[in-house]
Amino acid sequence: QVQLVESGGGLVQAGGSLRLSCAASGLTFSTYASGWFRQAPGKEREFVAAIKYGNTYYADSVKGRFTISRDNAKNTLYLQMNSLKPEDTAVYYCAARLFFYTTQSKDYPNWGQGTQVTVSS
Repeated sequence: QVQLVESGGGLVQAGGSLRLSCAASGLTFSTYASGWFRQAPGKEREFVAAIKYGNTYYADSVKGRFTISRDNAKNTLYLQMNSLKPEDTAVYYCAARLFFYTTQSKDYPNWGQGTQVTVSS
């Protein structure tokens, strides 16, 4: 049984930083394409970042501010978020799928429960 558990969300002022974590059980992150998505109120879930093997991919809106990484020994995915903006406010989800990464949430069968990130201006 696959379980993804996010943590690390919270309230931060604009310009601040947060690091999200996603601990996995029932799958091995190193053999999956894994990523982060976010969903703001009234909006569709959108792609944020993904990692497959050693390659990383980012949405244009977070490029240069966010960094995705993975600790294979801990089977944990991370998202380091710097220079946060109010428009980054959303529920952040980690997700995983076999084979190649995509930016489409519908392609990911495995999801965490989400963690709230709120950036105040």
